[in-house]
Amino acid sequence: MSLTRRIAWRYLRSKKSHGAVSAIAAVSIAGVAIATAAVVCVLSVFNGFRDALEQKFDTMAPDIAISPVKGKVMQNADSVMALLADLPGLKDAMPVVSDKALALYGGRELPVTIKGVDPAKMAANTGVESTILPAGRMPAPYYEEMPEFEYLEDYEEYIANTPKPEALASIGAAVRIGSMVEGDSFLLFAPRREGRYNPANPAASFVADSVKVSGIFETRQREYDEDMVIVPIGLARHLFQYGDEATAIELALQPGADMQRVKAEAERRIGGAFKVRDRREMQEVNFRMINIEKWVSFLLLVFILMIAGFNIISTMTMLVLEKRRQLSVMSAIGMRRGAIGAIFSHESMMVGLTGGVIGIALGIVLCLIQQEFGVIHLAGDPSKLLMTVYPVKIVWGDVALAFVPCVVLGLLTALIASRFARQRITTVTAE
Repeated sequence: MSLTRRIAWRYLRSKKSHGAVSAIAAVSIAGVAIATAAVVCVLSVFNGFRDALEQKFDTMAPDIAISPVKGKVMQNADSVMALLADLPGLKDAMPVVSDKALALYGGRELPVTIKGVDPAKMAANTGVESTILPAGRMPAPYYEEMPEFEYLEDYEEYIANTPKPEALASIGAAVRIGSMVEGDSFLLFAPRREGRYNPANPAASFVADSVKVSGIFETRQREYDEDMVIVPIGLARHLFQYGDEATAIELALQPGADMQRVKAEAERRIGGAFKVRDRREMQEVNFRMINIEKWVSFLLLVFILMIAGFNIISTMTMLVLEKRRQLSVMSAIGMRRGAIGAIFSHESMMVGLTGGVIGIALGIVLCLIQQEFGVIHLAGDPSKLLMTVYPVKIVWGDVALAFVPCVVLGLLTALIASRFARQRITTVTAE
């Protein structure tokens, strides 16, 4: 350790002649430590929310979704699935047909989002069954095409007397259309893809089908719970007049498979005509909002940390004034001004870095306590919350990032302290 660092370390530890100097030094270290701990905790909480969001999407979202770049339908869905059949890490692939339709139940109408799937594959590859309310179940894969009728009364008579395919209705659709429950039947209407509207016979301009509710699901995710109805893909293709087309292909990966590697290989095989998105990219808006909030909070806390740096400047100023006699002695025995300034520069760095190290250790301890015991709870009715305690995840890259402002703060205050000390040497020498 150099002489200037030894003197700086001695000044930092020694008892000051004025108690206020020691008190301000302690406050400086405490201010930096608390601000740094807050940075670590806030970044870890946002990491926890991000992980909780990813886990929440596990229930319904596929690992990877493939959709057309232009338009909403891929004409060669079977060919695309054949190209991906031996994809390394692929567990299963499922075509999906999704579009808007009109639901009619008990004289009430509601626009809904129809998602046509293979019920068996969806149940095997997602957590959808865990979202079905008690007494409900996945729809059966059976589907028999509904004949066409000229008038609405004919549809209703058919519904009353014929076995129907089954559907899984979201909690939002079931409530908004009129407290629908398991076993209820309702009509679905979609406009014909081709042909003209006939005002004399409006029903002929729509394709209609009927379904029976096999269950109600609730994911507590707006995009699924608001208006979605899950039906067998055969019914969806009939309703929207598709053959082997699909609006998307959903991929389920084997446990432990590298999602990014599988995604890259899928992109290589099918070319640029299709979008290949992983689970995070499908929820890009949600994750982007979390990241924006995370880094805005980080910048605000860094600003508070910089304000705490004024305490360090005050400490160094008072210490220089207290040690002015020693400065005179050092100058008299031949120590250069730069070396004398370096003493207080090193001491300023020590204060900043000591506070940073203590703050990071404190932040990690607090995060581990929250992670293990869930001390801080979220406000609100626990039955309506996705989680009851603040989620926390420590990312060591963020911990290292939290230490960077402490280093920058130490350098800035070191320059100021060094300059002030050199100026005081001249004044003392002149006295």
